[in-house]
Amino acid sequence: MSPGRARLAAGALLLPLTLVATSAGTASASPTAGPTTIVSLGDSYISGEAGRWKGNSLTNSGSRDGTDRAYTGSGYDPARVYGTTSANGCHRSDSAEVKSATGTTEAQVNLSCSGATTKNIFRAANGGVAYKGEAPQADQLASVAATHNVKVVVLSIGGNDLGFADIITKCATDYLIWYSYCHDDQQVVVDNKMEAAMAGVAKSIDEIRAVMTGAGYAATDYRITLQSYPSPIPRASENRYYESGWSRANTGGCPFWNKDSDWARDSLVPQIANRLKGVATAKNVQFMDLRDMLQGREVCAKASRLVSASAPTSNASSEWARWIDSQSTQGPVQESMHPNYYGQLGLGRCLALMYAKTTGNHACRNTAGTGASGMYLTATP
Repeated sequence: MSPGRARLAAGALLLPLTLVATSAGTASASPTAGPTTIVSLGDSYISGEAGRWKGNSLTNSGSRDGTDRAYTGSGYDPARVYGTTSANGCHRSDSAEVKSATGTTEAQVNLSCSGATTKNIFRAANGGVAYKGEAPQADQLASVAATHNVKVVVLSIGGNDLGFADIITKCATDYLIWYSYCHDDQQVVVDNKMEAAMAGVAKSIDEIRAVMTGAGYAATDYRITLQSYPSPIPRASENRYYESGWSRANTGGCPFWNKDSDWARDSLVPQIANRLKGVATAKNVQFMDLRDMLQGREVCAKASRLVSASAPTSNASSEWARWIDSQSTQGPVQESMHPNYYGQLGLGRCLALMYAKTTGNHACRNTAGTGASGMYLTATP
């Protein structure tokens, strides 16, 4: 990997997710008409961002040791993974969480878009804003609800309202350039944005319900599942690279100080998860806690390894999240710090398990040394 990977372009990261409905508005429908369906709404952590990658490799050419699913044999075509959304940057991948939730409904519809905020969920008639050339997601949901028997709407949103991408950028810049910590000043930023962000999440749930009611659904005809975010980086004690030197940046693609890593893994991610759970409880929807979903599979985690010619891609040992590739030597920088192909298969299994749980809140975790089949749920209060 070139040292240039370590130079993070400020503001370049997008966070903190394949049907695109073509019309907005609500329509009268029978909830029993059409195929049974799960619909995903939200941001990059559910749209399928980084689904192009099967682990991380230092090789910048060819198939990148088999990690690059966009490799054609002579070049790269991201549309092989992201379809038409490769062009507008929504990056709804073929392995996105809802698409990987096999064994559930007859159809799985992905309306989420990388970079979306809560205002991109709301109906246009109620303050929603179109994004990347697409109507607000609630309006797209109305079209799906009119032609499908929607059983579950799963939502991942709020991270971009909190400026999660800016936080990652600031923390990496502080490591690479300023040799200072980010957790102290960024905690203040998060705290200042938290109430508005959670209010936006709560309104998003209200908007989903309004759409479903307008489409003829009773409250008992479908469920809403709100999910949190997994940590893409490990705590300091679980990082396989030393804090000093440049191996974390140039080799591992995880340019963060120990104190900032511990803050992100054990303070920020849990704080966001706990607040989202509070919204789910207040709105009487199910909650899926993903804070530990990537445990041991994060970028630079000791329990995982890079892919190479002698260590091929593996769902059991490769990393499940995309590293920071700030110079885009391997694809666009917006893929950084998201669950990759393996991580999305794991998320899909989490959603499939959650689909079978008609009530209650649950946390999803992985089993070391296994692929998506090792995901399991634990009931939470």
